[in-house]
Amino acid sequence: MEITEKEVLNKWIEYTLTNDNGIQVSLLNYGGILTKLVVPDREGKLENIVLGYQNFEDYEQDSNYFGAIIGRVAGRIENASFELDGKTYQLKTNEGNHHLHGGESAFHQVIWDAMSFQNDDEAGVKLSHTGSDDAGGYPGRADVTVTYTLNNKNELLLDYEATTTEKTILTLTNHTYFNLTGNLKDTIENHQVSMNSEQFLELDEALIPTGNCLDVAGTPFDFREGNRLAAGMHSSHQQNTIAGGGYDHYFLFNENEVPHISISEPTSGRMLDITTNQPGVVMYTSNSLDKALQLSDGNSRKHAGVCFETQASPASLKYHQLPSIILGANDTYKKQTCFTFHSK
Repeated sequence: MEITEKEVLNKWIEYTLTNDNGIQVSLLNYGGILTKLVVPDREGKLENIVLGYQNFEDYEQDSNYFGAIIGRVAGRIENASFELDGKTYQLKTNEGNHHLHGGESAFHQVIWDAMSFQNDDEAGVKLSHTGSDDAGGYPGRADVTVTYTLNNKNELLLDYEATTTEKTILTLTNHTYFNLTGNLKDTIENHQVSMNSEQFLELDEALIPTGNCLDVAGTPFDFREGNRLAAGMHSSHQQNTIAGGGYDHYFLFNENEVPHISISEPTSGRMLDITTNQPGVVMYTSNSLDKALQLSDGNSRKHAGVCFETQASPASLKYHQLPSIILGANDTYKKQTCFTFHSK
């Protein structure tokens, strides 16, 4: 195992973790942004499988949240307000009338305190951040740590932990865009995805969940036995159309099953397995990605990457049948998502 670090902008440090199999993970202390992830294909060729900017400065005004830690609340909060114990809290709007991914100057746009570590079998970076009281309109001060760990089993673990001084709301995720073709050689249309989910949340025209949990059976949202992402990108299903030609939906994992997602790409042979103790995942297929962005492996385009945002849904603030995102003052938020890389 090896870990290196270099300064890329004023006070920005990029850490690169390398395991004994040649897998490399690069991340910034700014936003906890995962900038590059290099893994082998079936022939052993090492290539980057995540989207990131060619110029680090572009992360400062990034509306796509490439590779970033998202919080305090991942996802959209309708009308930028919520009620907690009879009190209404108003947040800042940053997507029409709504509040998206923690708002402006959220976790994706702060410099985190960073501490690296390594031993014979793993290397990682522990990121810590303390938000101010009432930051962005959220009640309480949140103390958050996110730890990235790469090991010799070709696992990348993201461990999230948080406490708060007051009862508040919180659900964290990572917003990495994956493309297993390597070095952005093609879109994600032929990526094969399977996940143990029987229901997803219906969206309205503003991409806000309606509270209806729709069955995946007989729809392009059925990934229980595996399905190509192209199934939703070329679909006339109203929900795929609303999302801009693809997916931007919250899938609820089946109860009493270990949440599991598998992704494979036939040309490279690369495979990615995702396990988590989160109750669901937003799968987003970069339906609105700007074509003009200069990425490390070429220009961006629609369907250039797919995000798997493991999290609870902020729709639970309105629809209480969904897993809650409320965090009590004496409680600890503790979640983990594991990405495992292999090929066939």
